[in-house]
Amino acid sequence: QVQLVESGGGLVQPGGSLRLSCTASGSNLDDVAIGWFRQAPREDREGVSCIDGRGRRTYYDNAVKGRFTISRDKAKNTVYLQMEGLRPEDTAVYYCAAEPICMGSRIQPQPGYRSWGQGTQVTVSS
Repeated sequence: QVQLVESGGGLVQPGGSLRLSCTASGSNLDDVAIGWFRQAPREDREGVSCIDGRGRRTYYDNAVKGRFTISRDKAKNTVYLQMEGLRPEDTAVYYCAAEPICMGSRIQPQPGYRSWGQGTQVTVSS
């Protein structure tokens, strides 16, 4: 499976913005659907957003719809998650994963997916 690397997290005040990046180590992401997931302390990992392999279809969890935007840059082999209007409840470690299952606002990793990276910490606090 493709090994992905997340970056761009940080500490931001409520209402602030961050842009997360997901790149592949030694692999081409062309035609690879990518999903963003997050896991808050003591919570299960949850799907946030995903984008199809060609960037034509995007999906969002209801909790982030209208605030987060997923996109991909083929030339940079990178998938982005632009996060606006951040809230304390967005605080989590954010991960990206290849070939997620995306149906409407339901975003899940493939069963048995194990290629999780280190993730990037997003903390929203005043």
